[in-house]
Amino acid sequence: MEDNVKKRKTGTTTVGVVCGDAVILAADRKATMGYLVANKDALKIMELDEHISMTIAGLEGDGQALKRYISAELKLYRLKHEKRINVGAAASLVANILYSRRFYPYYVQLVLGGYDTKPKLFSLDAAGAVSDEKEYFSTGSGSPFALGVLEDGYRKGMTLEQAKKLAARAVYAATKRDIASGGSGIDMVVINASGSKRLSDDQVKKFL
Repeated sequence: MEDNVKKRKTGTTTVGVVCGDAVILAADRKATMGYLVANKDALKIMELDEHISMTIAGLEGDGQALKRYISAELKLYRLKHEKRINVGAAASLVANILYSRRFYPYYVQLVLGGYDTKPKLFSLDAAGAVSDEKEYFSTGSGSPFALGVLEDGYRKGMTLEQAKKLAARAVYAATKRDIASGGSGIDMVVINASGSKRLSDDQVKKFL
């Protein structure tokens, strides 16, 4: 593709936070094409399985293609082994997929969160490097602003409600200072022993 073709980008601020019994993923909703706001309601948190979701920062097309690929692999794993994959193994699978394409990469930065015996959070770059994040992480152009809020507000032993409020505040702070972050609101998904749940806009607004 020629360099002057504008590509649709998304995931400009995404956040993952681990608390005692859940992992929270949050993201802004703006997708851009150069200086054009292509979509004010882009969903950047993608469900891979009932207990695992992933945030996308980077090219939207690459993120969507990668989501389809990973979801299919997780379904095949469930059919073959008659059980769902654990979160660490899923992160390793994603890392292997990214590494195999390192010379023609998916232009993404990912945060993968899920719950098996406990909440887990991993960050991955486009070359397949994977890191086990014990507390929180943020990706995208707005991540420096979000990480400042997370660094200041994160506490060991946080309740679920406190963690949701912190994740919402971190993304909200980025939308106020990062020109590529924003959109119609903040998307948030909570994953715990009961599965994955996407919060409504009204529920998220209460944390702000």
